[in-house]
Amino acid sequence: MPRSSTAPAVAVLTAAALGAVGFLGYQAAATAPDHPTQARPGSHADASKDRPKKAKKKSTVLPKGSGTGTRIVYALGDRRVWLVGADGRATRTFEVGASSASPDPGTYEVSSRNAGGVGSDGVQVEHVVVFHSEGGVVFGFSAAMDGSMPDPNARKRTGAVRESRADGSAMWEFAQVGTAVVVIA
Repeated sequence: MPRSSTAPAVAVLTAAALGAVGFLGYQAAATAPDHPTQARPGSHADASKDRPKKAKKKSTVLPKGSGTGTRIVYALGDRRVWLVGADGRATRTFEVGASSASPDPGTYEVSSRNAGGVGSDGVQVEHVVVFHSEGGVVFGFSAAMDGSMPDPNARKRTGAVRESRADGSAMWEFAQVGTAVVVIA
């Protein structure tokens, strides 16, 4: 059987086409998103703009420059509290929920304690530890009996710093009248 003169040309073209497809496949894999279900930016299916960004993990390390000795440290930005012993080491740390008003950074003292009552936001609370009052707003730590947190966007200015009931019990045991409360930004 005679050989066709086009066979070598077809073989070269086929090899070139396969090489080009392989190269394009390699490039596509190298630039593909980590999550194949993501849509291209700007496409109708791109819902990433509507998704909340991943929150930066907040540190639980006691902030430097937060005082010395026995104290409660309240970091406004982190919404976190540390209970610090006389040796300067945190014995407990926990997240809190802040309400519509915040105290200015500074050092205060626990001025009163109340086993329970109704918070300025109308919620039944326990283990109330008050540390500051300014402009008609009373600032204190407490735990809501129903486990709720204050509304930081409420129109009424309240100074509740809410903690879980377990954290509220720990605060109650730790925070005696006269204990320093260091508020940091």
